[in-house]
Amino acid sequence: MSGRVDGGALAALADPTRRDLLERLARGEASATTLARGLPISRQAVVQHLSVLDAAGLVRSDRHGREVRWSPRPDGLIAAASWLTGIADEWDRRLAAIKAIAEE
Repeated sequence: MSGRVDGGALAALADPTRRDLLERLARGEASATTLARGLPISRQAVVQHLSVLDAAGLVRSDRHGREVRWSPRPDGLIAAASWLTGIADEWDRRLAAIKAIAEE
């Protein structure tokens, strides 16, 4: 398994609301007000979730006049996905070894 990922990214991704926000941002940048539409939480709660994602390196914000627009940070998402893939590959190797021993 290669490298380590900051636990902040994994903790941020553990929350279903934050995962939902990332899915919405994958469709294009958006403001907190836009992201809050259709969610059962307030705009302020969305901003708090976005702040956690930002601190974890998974999203970024850019000010456009009076509006703050949010977008995903592919580098942070790729690092987390690569780390998780490495964990899955290691488990696959271990399970294959156990299976080979059991079949002997």
